[in-house]
Amino acid sequence: MLVDGWIDTHAHFYPPETPQQRSARWELMKQADWQTPAPPEWDPDSTLAYMDRTGIATQLLSNIPKNTAALRLSNDYGASLVERYPTRFGLLAALPTDDCDAALSEVERADTDLHADGYAVTCHYNGVYLSDPSLEPLWAELDRRRATVFVHPDAYAMGEMGRPPVIIDVAFETARTVTDMLYRAVFRRHPGITFVLAHCGGALPALSGRLRLLGLEQWVPNPQHLTADEMDRHLKRLYLDTAATAPTALGPAVAMVGADHLVYGSDCGVPCTTEATMDANLAAILGYEHLTVAEREAIGRNALVLYPRLAERLEAHRLSEGS
Repeated sequence: MLVDGWIDTHAHFYPPETPQQRSARWELMKQADWQTPAPPEWDPDSTLAYMDRTGIATQLLSNIPKNTAALRLSNDYGASLVERYPTRFGLLAALPTDDCDAALSEVERADTDLHADGYAVTCHYNGVYLSDPSLEPLWAELDRRRATVFVHPDAYAMGEMGRPPVIIDVAFETARTVTDMLYRAVFRRHPGITFVLAHCGGALPALSGRLRLLGLEQWVPNPQHLTADEMDRHLKRLYLDTAATAPTALGPAVAMVGADHLVYGSDCGVPCTTEATMDANLAAILGYEHLTVAEREAIGRNALVLYPRLAERLEAHRLSEGS
């Protein structure tokens, strides 16, 4: 055991698939320069065994298929996992952000029918960035609900220079998307949404100093009149998970948002992640000398503030166990 009772905010799952569906997904991955030796699979028992070995109490699961029908079925399966393992799993319901009406419908269904703990979106989903003006009604509704939204880059885009996008490109997609959301004043208009960025915010924390230094110069288009103070305020309100980035990303992340806005993420459940890489990443967090012991420990529990439905479920279980 490495930790005790941590919450993992960045974990993935796949609904049950036929051999033909797995093979088709594997072929798409190979076209995107993956060299996985077999079609990826996921099962709850293996995941729970890993969690037990490392001391992870609960994983917040997400999966964002690229069409609405598959996405809804995936959310249904995720909800069934939470029903079966209410203290071990939570659900971040995927939203199809290429269709605002469909996304709004899924927000309501996820809350009312599936009892999801939060929402998950992709930076660039079927050609539509999260900064696209068509999504304004979605952000307004999520703001009204004071929702927590997990933002993940598109890990299944085509490769670049012969390598899968998860190596480098996902980090720049996150930075590009969030920067455009800043300039389009999405964060200004919807302060009630809490955004959690995958992979320590990708390249954004490392580039935030450059953005602050140059991004408000007269030669940069700034139609919403973003100011330096506002930029700093919106960046500091973001939360960043630690998936597959420690130790080198922790310094820029802390500089941008502060240690209290870090949450633990493992990236468990996807083909780019193994138990060895998760262990190495977790060990790097625990050994990071520029955080206090209390700050490192808080990384594993900060999520309970962001996901109150999960916190209530875990507390109800604790009380029932003690009675």
